[in-house]
Amino acid sequence: MLALGAAVVAGCATGPNWPAAPLAVVGHSLPPYAIHEECAALAAGDRLEFAFESSEPVDFNLHYHENQAVVMPVAREGTRAVAGVLPIVIPQDYCAMWEAGPAGALIDYRLRIRRAGA
Repeated sequence: MLALGAAVVAGCATGPNWPAAPLAVVGHSLPPYAIHEECAALAAGDRLEFAFESSEPVDFNLHYHENQAVVMPVAREGTRAVAGVLPIVIPQDYCAMWEAGPAGALIDYRLRIRRAGA
């Protein structure tokens, strides 16, 4: 668990890495125990649409950092698929993060930002 926390802190420390355009990725390879994340700056009133499917169970979360804390409005352990919409209340850099288990995984994912007022 300590390694996961360190990876989460290090991962989003670099800031947003996906554009405002929808992001769709097919067949992203996660080696055993690997972590992958995509981050974006979101404003209050935005909505983040997210969906993924995985060949093997993975841990998934949507998170942001507040001082030394990692806040996870969405977290699922050992799942092969999740879809939903996260309404943004607190403006932050939010990250979608996947962590593979011992078998690794192939993931397909879609992320789309719906800007406030659009």
